[in-house]
Amino acid sequence: MKERKVSEAVIRRLPRYYRQLELLNGKGVDRISSSELAQQMGLNPSQVRQDLNCFGGFGQQGYGYPVQNLHKEIANILGLTRSYKLVIAGAGNIGQALCKYEGFAQKGFEVIALFDINEALIGQTIAGRPILHVDQMSGFIRENSVDIGIISARRRSAQQIADTMVEAGIRAIWNFVPVDVTVSVPIENIQLSDSMFVLSYRLNAQE
Repeated sequence: MKERKVSEAVIRRLPRYYRQLELLNGKGVDRISSSELAQQMGLNPSQVRQDLNCFGGFGQQGYGYPVQNLHKEIANILGLTRSYKLVIAGAGNIGQALCKYEGFAQKGFEVIALFDINEALIGQTIAGRPILHVDQMSGFIRENSVDIGIISARRRSAQQIADTMVEAGIRAIWNFVPVDVTVSVPIENIQLSDSMFVLSYRLNAQE
């Protein structure tokens, strides 16, 4: 795929296309029109066509999109045709829940270790993955060519952990700490409370 400028909004919609096409493929749907896909996803047909045209377009006028092929193409665009090694900094409730989530491994995202400073946790295993001291993290990342670092530690240590990960060679970061971390590699700052705040706004706006 040639490198091209794709808007953030389109990138954010790609996982939705992937999930919907996976559902359709599982039901044995052979092809689907932009109108049908748009209706199912709460978009408009023009938006669907524009989004997919950012990557060359995959349908034929009067025929629609071949579901199985489009699902594979979007998987390739999202980088889901390869595997990734992950580590988690912070072995508390969120870190352990992420480690135990089987859906990651099914899509090629394998957590191989967790790191913490809590001596009561160090040496234990979560879903078969070891909990190591955070002082070992840099060396572990280098030795195992880790791709993605997940941060679920305390707020005050998030930026330092991120910097340490990047320095050790991490290629991307998924941050669950409620503070926006800034690094030189791709990062997703996940603010769980933001979704709840949006939900509460919508509830109150109805009243």
